[in-house]
Amino acid sequence: MLRRELKRRDVLWGAAATAATGGALAGVAAYSTSRAPAAGLQKDLLTRDPKASPAAQAVYRLLAGLEADARAGRRRGTLIGQHAEVHNERYNPEYGDHTGPKPPGYYYRKPQDITGKLPAFLELDLGPGYQQDGWGVGEARDYSRAAWPARREFWTYTNDVVDLALGVWHGLPRKADGSYNPTGTEQLWNGTKTTLPTNGGAPAGLVGMSFHQPWPGSPVKSYDQTLRRNAPAAKDPGWIDRVLTPGSPEHAALLLDLSFLADHLGYLAAYDVPVLLRPYHEMNALGGEQSFWWAGLKPAQYTALWKLLYHYLVGSRGLHNLIFVWAPAAWDGVHGTDPWDFYPGAEYVDVVGVDDYSGSPENPFDAVAWTARWHQGLKDYGKPRILAESFHVPLGAAQRTTLDQAPWVLWTVWGDGLTAKNAPADVKQTYDDPKTITGGRESGPAGVQWPALHAGNPE
Repeated sequence: MLRRELKRRDVLWGAAATAATGGALAGVAAYSTSRAPAAGLQKDLLTRDPKASPAAQAVYRLLAGLEADARAGRRRGTLIGQHAEVHNERYNPEYGDHTGPKPPGYYYRKPQDITGKLPAFLELDLGPGYQQDGWGVGEARDYSRAAWPARREFWTYTNDVVDLALGVWHGLPRKADGSYNPTGTEQLWNGTKTTLPTNGGAPAGLVGMSFHQPWPGSPVKSYDQTLRRNAPAAKDPGWIDRVLTPGSPEHAALLLDLSFLADHLGYLAAYDVPVLLRPYHEMNALGGEQSFWWAGLKPAQYTALWKLLYHYLVGSRGLHNLIFVWAPAAWDGVHGTDPWDFYPGAEYVDVVGVDDYSGSPENPFDAVAWTARWHQGLKDYGKPRILAESFHVPLGAAQRTTLDQAPWVLWTVWGDGLTAKNAPADVKQTYDDPKTITGGRESGPAGVQWPALHAGNPE
């Protein structure tokens, strides 16, 4: 059965749990990182990766510049982002705001349908398929190693993911440039046709990727295998230590998973596409057995896992197009606990954020500060701060001051939450606000000239 991510989030972060706290923090520290503040704001990606690509450096300078302006009280704007669950869009007819098939990138284009403007940031997911044995790909491509069987029906979306990422950064449609699918249209082996949303044929925004990784070694790469209850650690406490130990079969299985991610990220690196990579998110979640398998680890185990991924991608695979994003769940004592001990360290992280599902559908906006508590709590890390996942747009009829109270650098709405949790008028209010930054040819009053990033200039 195909799984709707929005429904899963509603169950996991249910309104009943939120109501149980009365909207309070239940004694959880909200305004301290329980550690010494960073000496200052990290202004350049080279301090973390001396070999960072010029495009990745330009994107980071944009993010750091927006953060610096906000801290100085001269806030320029917040980038408005949208997550697209391409696997659900392609394969799940019950997903989204109407029943039936939807083209890949449906929720990338949806803000434009409502407001006439595209998001400034598109996050995609390279995670599990649907009850598929092992990793696979759709059409075989030059970055599809023999280890990944081709013409796998429920892995075609991985082709769409890299095509969409390339299209947002370089534009769709565009002249042939040696990449796959520059027109946005592709005929598949099974007779179906893929048509990606166009965005004016020129650079249109920023790109990110999350990775819902099934537990290492799982023979079936489905969503269920990302959950803690189905991982071997549920019955074998020593399993995670073997995953982290070089030379073990479990460690080899982890590297195989990471190589699938790296192959796709490597293709984007070859075409100079910088990616905000957000792995192992919500590591502090209190969802119990419904949380991800990397949640519930000891802090030392989690940080070792993060560093292993980092060194594999950057060191072993030589990927220097990446901007690493660390994003715990909201630490309200219901959805998440204090995340501070899970921080991998400044030398492994470029951006800090939060996945905030702490509001209920009936009362999504905290009367006190809503997201300001998380924004303030992340300040001492000295990194750009983002709202990495939310069902809600930041501005609307019920809340007009969100971004004044918490001037996030980037705010991303999760998948079909855009239409399931927000009125069209609220979406329009957000995209039309003078201090939000949108994508495509229209970058909003705050303004970002997307082609300028390609020249290394974030202004």
